[in-house]
Amino acid sequence: MNIGAAAKRTGLPAKTIRYYEEIGLIRPARDPNGYRDFSETDVHKLAFLGRARSFDFSIEDCRSLLALYEDSTRASGDVKRIAEGHLERIDAKLAELHEMRRTLSSLVDSCAGDNRPDCPILRDLASDPAGHG
Repeated sequence: MNIGAAAKRTGLPAKTIRYYEEIGLIRPARDPNGYRDFSETDVHKLAFLGRARSFDFSIEDCRSLLALYEDSTRASGDVKRIAEGHLERIDAKLAELHEMRRTLSSLVDSCAGDNRPDCPILRDLASDPAGHG
């Protein structure tokens, strides 16, 4: 099938599919005229990659997960380690977002939001977090 049909089947943009090919995640066959010819296996891999990316796995994690998926002798522990590492990064990002929300909420609460020019939000944004003058 052509790239348009593969895109429709997987829900991935053709641009993303071309990128995955460019970085070696998939290798569709080529017709004699040079057009990509996606097999059912290629479409399945693309759907797998789309699902993994929807969990925000990195491209390298996706590469590893796809290799493990295709390896019938894989150890589930290898898959779990990748997922646990990603979960740790998600937890760190959540903690960072929580702190960001707490700080911004405090700034919003301290701003009068009236016609006066004084604004703690702008004052904070203009401050030097490293303490340099």
